[in-house]
Amino acid sequence: MADKRDYYEVLGVQKGASDDEIKKAFRALAKKYHPDMNPGDAEAEKKFKEVNEAYEVLSDPDKRAKYDQYGHAAFDQSAGGGYSYSGNGFDFDLSDLFGGIFGSSFGSRSQGRRQTAGNNVYQRVYLTFEEAAFGCKKEISYPRVEACATCGGSGAAPGTSPVTCRKCGGRGVVTTTTRTMLGMMQQQTTCPDCGGRGKTVATPCTDCKGKGFVRINKKLEVNIPAGIDNGQQLSVRGQGDVSTNGGPTGDLIIEVAVKPHSVFTREDYDIYCEIPITFAEAALGAEIDVPSLEGNIKYTIPEGTQTGTQFRLSGKGIKYVNSQRKGDLIFTVTVETPKGLNEKQKQLLRDFSVSCGKTNFKNKQKFFDKIFKDKK
Repeated sequence: MADKRDYYEVLGVQKGASDDEIKKAFRALAKKYHPDMNPGDAEAEKKFKEVNEAYEVLSDPDKRAKYDQYGHAAFDQSAGGGYSYSGNGFDFDLSDLFGGIFGSSFGSRSQGRRQTAGNNVYQRVYLTFEEAAFGCKKEISYPRVEACATCGGSGAAPGTSPVTCRKCGGRGVVTTTTRTMLGMMQQQTTCPDCGGRGKTVATPCTDCKGKGFVRINKKLEVNIPAGIDNGQQLSVRGQGDVSTNGGPTGDLIIEVAVKPHSVFTREDYDIYCEIPITFAEAALGAEIDVPSLEGNIKYTIPEGTQTGTQFRLSGKGIKYVNSQRKGDLIFTVTVETPKGLNEKQKQLLRDFSVSCGKTNFKNKQKFFDKIFKDKK
């Protein structure tokens, strides 16, 4: 026993290492020295066996306790303990260790036919600005995979039934066994006769050609919630492709595309618009009509309102999805300069300007005062 290396040294861990640290070290070394990775390398094969021997002891709490107390003597055959490597000391599937190198079939254990979910189906729906804001119902048409109505999904012609696959015995997988230097190694692959379904069809259904499933164009009425925005998605559970091997049906994923509005723009749940007002309305103040998604709203702007001034109407925006809360309506006023004035109107404006002098145009006076100040 004096020739044996310390098991902790073999795995490269400390004596007080946790189970996870021991397992992690073993995985790395087993992959490094595995004979399939080092064909014909006797030294690698020797180290691989040494690593497995160390792991089989240190991964077992009882064996590890004995080893910590007595060392290799705890398993000295002359002392009646005895140690032999059986090749079955792994507490995990070898396919987990070597899957990334040899593929998922390496060393895999039989799990029977694995059910997989049907595919999700993606479809775009176009909404007006108002439909997105208030919600609506939309009938959409999209392709999906469904069980064949003629054969009920069996793939067999009416009056006949599928039979258990002779090659795989209904398991959907076939197993091949190979003798290696480490013992017998099993490899599983999808049954080539039944394609993993476990059953074969002697007389195929003419509508689905024996597949059991057909692609159709389905129409579905969908509820669009109020407040949804451009680019957002809705998921309709169970309306995607049907699984071809008994798993759950996929979902219908709807992507929303909202058409631009002629007046409003949207930012989250707030809406924005610009409203032109006359010079007189801006100067004197006025009650104006403010458009909203629910109709015009009367709003009084104060006298002396400048172009570019923003006003906010709380709760007049878009409803939050699945909530009673609403965003705001923010409108900006732009003072419209009159065009096409006749001579009388022009003279009135000249007289008005003279009567105002500098007193009523403080911003203009401040602007020029800054210019003259900078020149001094």
